[in-house]
Amino acid sequence: MRTFRRSRIRAAAAAATTLALGCTALAALPSTAGAAAAGGLVVQYRTSASGATADQSEPWLKVRNTGSASVPLPDVKVRYYFKGDSASAAYRFACSWAVKGCANITGTFRTLPNPTATADRYLEIGFTAGAGALAPGADTGDMQLRFHRADWQPLGQSDDYSFGADRNTYGDWTRITAQVGSVTVWGEAPGGNGPTDPTDPPTDPPADGPRLFDDFSYTGHTDPRIAANGWSVRSNSGGPGVPGAVWAPENVTFSSQSGNSVMNLETSTAGTGASTEQTEILTRSMKFRNGTYAARVKFSDAPRSGPDGDHLVQTFFTINDLKAPMADDYAEYDFEYLPNGGWGEPANILYTTSWETYRPDPWEAVNQHSEVRQSYAGWHDLVVTVDDSAITYYVDGQHFGTHGAAYLPERPMSINFNQWLIDLAGQSSTTPRSYDQQVDYVLHVKDQVLSPAQVSALVSGYRASGTTFQDTVPAV
Repeated sequence: MRTFRRSRIRAAAAAATTLALGCTALAALPSTAGAAAAGGLVVQYRTSASGATADQSEPWLKVRNTGSASVPLPDVKVRYYFKGDSASAAYRFACSWAVKGCANITGTFRTLPNPTATADRYLEIGFTAGAGALAPGADTGDMQLRFHRADWQPLGQSDDYSFGADRNTYGDWTRITAQVGSVTVWGEAPGGNGPTDPTDPPTDPPADGPRLFDDFSYTGHTDPRIAANGWSVRSNSGGPGVPGAVWAPENVTFSSQSGNSVMNLETSTAGTGASTEQTEILTRSMKFRNGTYAARVKFSDAPRSGPDGDHLVQTFFTINDLKAPMADDYAEYDFEYLPNGGWGEPANILYTTSWETYRPDPWEAVNQHSEVRQSYAGWHDLVVTVDDSAITYYVDGQHFGTHGAAYLPERPMSINFNQWLIDLAGQSSTTPRSYDQQVDYVLHVKDQVLSPAQVSALVSGYRASGTTFQDTVPAV
């Protein structure tokens, strides 16, 4: 079961609404003018924080269209490469000001598959539909971006690949890459790290092996098949969430949608702890470790009824128990969507977080996370793979983040979904309101790393055969 430590996660960084990282020193730069001309984009860079160390790094960017055709900005990704200050250092991103509007710019931290002496991570800048398109000859104008360590300790910049200490005016900068779709059109990544997402494995059906699949075809929370199939609908008290809240099993319901059975987790409140009802379902057995985990989940930005604004968390995760503060055999891998912000974030954000360990009091955490600040309302395919070298997250078939070997699990875990409130500070009204999180299916394939396409094919096969449940994962 989930422990109270949940309400801590970004608490240490609760005042932080920006992301941090590091920056890079430069040497002689290779010429990529030919690639830029062919692709039609150029990235220009300057910094307003030029010190070898700084409270926060400030890469200011412009993207210019040198081609003859308009380029939709949502198709463009810009990557700034840096060296983390430590394996456990977490970072926060923010946009101070932008001609295109900060609301139309996203920042996501990811891990390089092939670390170098000057880069083991990168900040990926993306654009929402509201950013529009770049006409030939146009540029984005200023994007005054910044990032800092989550703990607000000084960060080192002098050893960061994309950092230029002397760049106090805008100029073309080939140590920052740009791609349109999957095509690199500007810059050169640190050695062995071309700015393309990891290639999916083949889409052939995976080999037979232990699996859990559940289509959640149940009649209600009292359906005896739920327990028979290894699930527990939570009713016991305790965290995470609002003190005084209860976990209400009757608020876990099932219905048919488009020919599939869908599970709904309803969380409600009237602005007090005593009126708050949260929901969770989890496997009773901790028997899941390496392999592929997948679920199709519908996140909600707005309540089903009542006023909006609560600091809500909607999740899909695996976890085991913390046996002692800072115990090194703890493990947890999260998808957490905050539709209304929280933990110091002002608006919607999706986190993926890999945990090594933590101490609840005084608070200390060892984890690595990736995030995107945008709405994820609607259905999404969530996949996380765990092998002997890394934890890799995907959202809707796209690579979301890769976390390092330091965060791999030492013990098996349970599989969980829950929806809960961080606090009651987001909405002060005492008018009742309720929020829904829906789940279409869950899949685990033991000891096999599947691509999102392979996951989709496997789920389609289960449904074509009429299989609503299978569990061949052995107990441990």
